[in-house]
Amino acid sequence: MNNPGSVLTPAHQQLLLQVARESIKQGLCGGTLAVKVADYPESLHATRATFVTLHVDEKLRGCIGTLEARRTLVEDVASNAAGAAFHDTRFPALIWPEFERLDIHISILSTPEPIRFTSEQNLLAQLRPRVDGLILEEGFARGTFLPSVWEQVPEPREFLRHLKQKAGLNADHWSNRIRVQRYWVESIS
Repeated sequence: MNNPGSVLTPAHQQLLLQVARESIKQGLCGGTLAVKVADYPESLHATRATFVTLHVDEKLRGCIGTLEARRTLVEDVASNAAGAAFHDTRFPALIWPEFERLDIHISILSTPEPIRFTSEQNLLAQLRPRVDGLILEEGFARGTFLPSVWEQVPEPREFLRHLKQKAGLNADHWSNRIRVQRYWVESIS
């Protein structure tokens, strides 16, 4: 899988950031942003999966997303922005004083592709640090890391160990039932 780089124009990227900000603003006012897809450019109508990550004063403040594309790009961004601001269980709901200091980052995911591997070592050899987002699954255990996580965990073996833990598995766990998919993201901030 190749990362084709930016797919959206800078103007359309800025429009998505405005949608995310307006969705959060509506939530702070007690409402929900009503997205009328027809009001947006055609490139934002594609069915895509996204993650919206929020930072306040350079500290993580929320991150919510979808791995499977089920809604239009503009709808997914609006929904995930509100989710990151108000429904990430790791944080209390965002409040007005934080709104002006809010940095919004949008990750638009490619369609995940399975990685074929014969062993953990073989899988590690195929990973592309700072490029690959990964989805790891075994049974009901499932976790994902966006490519941006490579900034905190740059070594492939540690990246995989942390991902296993996020999925609810032991860091040293390995079995022939583990499935891994990779995806790339178009990043907007």
